[in-house]
Amino acid sequence: MLFQRLASDDRAIYAQIADQVKFAVAGGLLRPGELVPSVRELSRQLVVNPNTVARAYRDLQGEGVLEPVRGTGLQVAAAAPEACRDGRREFVRRRLREAIEEARRSHLDPIEIEAILGEEWARGGGGGAAGVAENGSGATGGDR
Repeated sequence: MLFQRLASDDRAIYAQIADQVKFAVAGGLLRPGELVPSVRELSRQLVVNPNTVARAYRDLQGEGVLEPVRGTGLQVAAAAPEACRDGRREFVRRRLREAIEEARRSHLDPIEIEAILGEEWARGGGGGAAGVAENGSGATGGDR
C-alpha cells in the first residue's frame, strides 16, 4: 500500500497524506506524469472523509506537486521530484533538530546522540550506520 494512515502521527490527516505523496514523489515511487489515486479511491483506502483527501490534493496543487489533467484526475508535475526531495530533506532535518534539542535538554553527550542515531538507523533497516559511524562526522556526502 503506497499510502497509509499513521495512528502514531499527531498531525492533521490531510497533512500526513500530503507528506506521504511528497515522499513518494521524492523517492521515485510516483513519477512525473503519473496519476495519483482519485479522491474517492484514496479516501476509501485510508478510511477517511473524501474532503480530507481533497484538501491534501488541493494543497499539493498549490505547491506545484500535482497538476490537473482534464477529465482524468491529478498527475505528478514535472518539477515535483526535485521540490519534493528538497522538502523531504527539510522535513527530516527539522524533526532531527527537535530530537537533538530534546537530547541536549536531557544532557546527553553528543557521542551518545550519534550512537543512538546509528542504532536506530540500523534497527530501521537503513544501510550502514547513518554515516555517523562510517566517517565519524555524521555527514553522508549528499545532503549537507
